[in-house]
Amino acid sequence: MQPIGYYNGRIEPLDTLMIPALDRGFYFGDGVYDFVLVVGGKPFALEDHLDRFERSAAQVKIEMPMDRDELRATLLDLADRIDTPDKAIYMQLTRGAAPRNHPFPRAKASLFAFVKPCPIKDLYKKVRLISTVDKRFSFCNVKTINLLLNVLAAEEAEAAGVHETVFVRDGYVTECAHSNIHILKDGALITHPTDEHILPGIARAHMIAQAKKLGIPVIERAFTLDELKDADEVMISSTSGPIIPACEIDGVAIGGRDDATLCRLRDAIVAEIYE
Repeated sequence: MQPIGYYNGRIEPLDTLMIPALDRGFYFGDGVYDFVLVVGGKPFALEDHLDRFERSAAQVKIEMPMDRDELRATLLDLADRIDTPDKAIYMQLTRGAAPRNHPFPRAKASLFAFVKPCPIKDLYKKVRLISTVDKRFSFCNVKTINLLLNVLAAEEAEAAGVHETVFVRDGYVTECAHSNIHILKDGALITHPTDEHILPGIARAHMIAQAKKLGIPVIERAFTLDELKDADEVMISSTSGPIIPACEIDGVAIGGRDDATLCRLRDAIVAEIYE
């Protein structure tokens, strides 16, 4: 089914939708984005994603071109144009179209969005990982469209035939190219705190909430690559894959020692998604 695109009020097939060359997202990466999964026709955690989208825009001083209700209605209308129960909504806000100049232009922000079929990832198949040095700037908590180093890391994973690349900064695991990463150790969920080195993932937040409901202790602290390798279980999380277990990193077997806790947590997350 063909994806549908939106740009500042225009709606048409994504592959024919035209965006001005002077859009600052094109030549500066001057924008923010977010991504919502629709499962069984129901957007999962839509309000959380809208919160983060608006927060990211505020952090880079881009004024929203419409209020929350209009934005929500625009995205849901776009989603309804794709007749499949499982799909993804991508939304992007840039500082608008203006001649190339570094200071902010006097231009209205531009909203781009599209909807495409997108089934949820397999949450039961264990995946392999590799690690790399985290060379990104200290602005990872803002969901900007400046993703060159993430793209390069994702390509490293693709070339290695694995699922994801894990970023390591000063000896500590931060996140992955397009996922958050967490470990289970001695019955506790350990996850990097939401500072400037990781994206505050929506799936991550829901994982923490479900862990607390289940009585699983949650510890928000940085952990090392050695700790990850010694963890009882390792999981990555993203919008399209809210909890995916890992079985290997850099060719070394990991996890597989606390399947009971992993299954409890995964079952709770799956139940929330499909409720």
